[in-house]
Amino acid sequence: MDVDDLEVYRMLCQLHIDVCDLTHQWPMEEKYELGSQARRSSNSSPAQLAEKNDDRHIRNKIEGVNRSRGEAAETIHHLFMATLKNYMAEEVYQEYRDRYKRCIRMLNGLEKTLERKLPEKDRRWQVAEDSSRYGIDNEQYFQGWPMPED
Repeated sequence: MDVDDLEVYRMLCQLHIDVCDLTHQWPMEEKYELGSQARRSSNSSPAQLAEKNDDRHIRNKIEGVNRSRGEAAETIHHLFMATLKNYMAEEVYQEYRDRYKRCIRMLNGLEKTLERKLPEKDRRWQVAEDSSRYGIDNEQYFQGWPMPED
């Protein structure tokens, strides 16, 4: 599968384009400061997926997904700082945050899918668990989270 077949990759690429457009509206003194950081982290998120997509080792692909998720979270932080500095409205920030959070959830699902391709003994955490342990029957709350050692 090519990286551009991944919906999350295409969404992250579009987010990068949108972040670039947004940051060019900020004050000139931020062109090489906060604006540059937001543009670089927003580009790095899909770039991490592209870099590791053709890797033959599943563990390396998972590392690319983890890095992509981290870059997406970093971009959210930069956009939050821009909101605190009144460079953008709270509503605009919330729209970008929601879009990035959706991508992060998709990356979590991609990581879970990749983890399933590893032998069970090599997985870093369980891909699913018995949710009755928490008194909740809805499995979605716990998928992909590390399992504590008993």
